[in-house]
Order: sequence, then structure tokens, then C-alpha cells
Amino acid sequence: MTEPADDAARRLAAARTRLILDHPFLGALALRLPLKAAGRWCATTATDARALYYNPRWIASLKPAELQFAVAHEALHCALGHFARRGHRVQRRWDLACDFAINPLLLDEGLAPPPGAPVLPPYRGMSAEEIYPCLDDRLDDDTLDEHAWDGDDGGRGGRGDGAPHDDAGGGDGRAQERPAGAGDACGDARPPPLGATEREHLRRQWQRHLAAAAQRAREAGRLAGALARLADEGLAPRVSWRAALAQYLAQTARDDYSWLRPSRREGDAMLPSLRSAAGDLVVAVDTSGSIGDADIAQFVAELNALKGTLPVRTTLLACDSALADDAPWVAEAWEPLRVPAQWAGGGGTDFRPVFDWIERQGRRPDALVYFTDAEGSFPARAPDYPVLWLVKGRAPVPWGRRVALA
Repeated sequence: MTEPADDAARRLAAARTRLILDHPFLGALALRLPLKAAGRWCATTATDARALYYNPRWIASLKPAELQFAVAHEALHCALGHFARRGHRVQRRWDLACDFAINPLLLDEGLAPPPGAPVLPPYRGMSAEEIYPCLDDRLDDDTLDEHAWDGDDGGRGGRGDGAPHDDAGGGDGRAQERPAGAGDACGDARPPPLGATEREHLRRQWQRHLAAAAQRAREAGRLAGALARLADEGLAPRVSWRAALAQYLAQTARDDYSWLRPSRREGDAMLPSLRSAAGDLVVAVDTSGSIGDADIAQFVAELNALKGTLPVRTTLLACDSALADDAPWVAEAWEPLRVPAQWAGGGGTDFRPVFDWIERQGRRPDALVYFTDAEGSFPARAPDYPVLWLVKGRAPVPWGRRVALA
């Protein structure tokens, strides 16, 4: 390493030590990232979930408190699995959504952001998935760092504001486009993008790191507030609501063989006979405004695809603080479920009318699936049938199975 790189490494190590003392949860995560000097491909800092890469000149331009912010920022990208959650989303918008999700958390922890760190207060407390659809493609913000897990982002990520530009690859302070594997002034090469197998391996590894860091910080009484909720959500199992719904519908299927003793008139032989009956599924939609028409349309399309493989009678209810006047809408096992063109809604949220209606009907469905943000009044006790809550947001449910909607 050159002398500037040596000095930058010492300053980063000192920043990690201070994080461990003042913010043990963030410090424990930061220790999991090896420090590697980069060069012209990296204008500020970067991570690919394997290491923390840094531009020594940019590091030299920061105050100690700003260094702590930069280190914690990279560690949270990894701990939250941002490198494994993009899916088919547009890379630049996803990168910005990840930064907008992380930076308010670090500000709330009292850390000082480096110059150019993007922060939009309206997105405080939101996940990257929640922020992403809110962003306009014309937004000209840059990410604080470079997200190297997806390879070269065309030089849009990572500001060089405040850093000497002669080592940042360009007069505007942004990272210069360089092909993966190209060397630089520090003798380092741009890391190759993550492959699918390595991405999944790192996701599981960072989930273990997150669990260990949260446990240690809780034992020390130093994990609370937004970071505590973040750790809990990061460790919660991520289940596709489509897979969960398929599981419930499979349980309702009653096609099976009966081995009951036949009538004497049928002879003495005991042969299996096929019995069949449609399952009974109740679907409730929160119409208080938390679930959009596009969400409902997607859900109904998935439900109808699954109904095509399993015989399920479906009853649809709409409810805000009371049931919709023209509910229910019923689709027999052989019919697709259709939603009304319009339904009233927009009031408060009360889940009890749906459960009261089922009880008045004297029904015990095979399952109730409830689309909601889970912010409302629940029945005091769980019913004696399975309930699957498809929750858009972060609110908990008192009982039943909760699946978060991305």
C-alpha cells in the first residue's frame, strides 16, 4: 500500500473501533467487512458484500465522525441483504432506494453524514422496496457509495464531493467507468459482480452476522428503536405470499381416497374409492386505502391461477371499518374470482366485521386470507380456522401467519 492508503486504512480502523464503543451493533457488522484500498474505479467507498473498498484520497478528506457514517453505511447494505434483493428492478433506482433507506437510520443514531449523502426525510422508516416505486427516473441524486455487487453502474454511483479529484478518475468527482478486473493506481482490481450462487451464500452469511450482532448488542442493552426493528425484520423469514397461498390451497384440497368398508351389496372386496369436495377459502380485502387496485388485481390473478389446479370455493369480502354493502362475492371451484369494478372504502380499519360475518354464517373455512396493512382493530381471540395475513407495511399481527408484501 502507498502512504495515503496506509493512512486511510488506519483512519478506517479507528472509525470501526469508535463504532464498536459507541454503536456496538453497527460496529460488530462493520468488523465483518475487510478493508481494501481501491483506486480510480471507486470515487468514495464501495462494497460488494465481500469487502469494503475505499478511495484513500476521499477517506483523507473526511472528518472522523463522517468516516463512522461511511463505514456503517456499507455494513448496513450488506447486513440488510441489499445485494440480493434487487430482483428485476432498475439498478440505479434500486441503488438510490437502498441509500434513502439506510441514511436516515444512521442520522437517527447521531452519526454525521459525509458531504453529498442523499437523504429524503419523507422516506424515513421505509424499506428499499417501499421507496423504489416512489422514485422518479429523472431524479439526479447520486448514491453516497458504489454498489459493486452488480458490477459497473456506469459511473452514476458514488460522489466524490470534497475529495481531491485527481485520483477519482474525472473532474466531476464521479467514478470513472472501468471494466471489471481492470487494475488501478493502488494495484487493486474492480471486483467481479456476484454470481447467483455466491450471492445466495453471502446473503445467508450476512444474515448470520446480523443475528450475532443483534444478540451481542441486546445483551449489552445497546439495541433499541429503529435498528432493533430493522434487525428483527432482517432476521424474519422471507416467504413468498404466492407460495404461502399455494400451501393453504393445497391443504384445502379434499381429493383423496376413501378406505371405508363398502356396503354388503357391493361385495366383500375393499377397494379404494375417490371422494372429492371443494375447499372453502374466504378472502378479505382491506379497502381503507392501504391496498391499491394493482395489488388486488395481482393477487386475484395469482389466486385464479392456483384455483385452476385445486378445487376451491372462494368467498371475497371487502371491509374498511364495516363490510361493503354488496359483499360477499362468491366464485365456485370451477369459476374464476372476479372483483367488482368499484367498492366503497376509505374509512378506518376494523378487522372484526369479517370474522363476525364468518361466525354469523356458521362457517369454518379452510383458511381466511386477509390483504391489509395490519393497522386496525383485531378480534380479541384467534378463530379456530387458519388465518393468513398478507401485510403491506411493517405492522405486526397478534395471531395467525403473517407474510410481508414486497
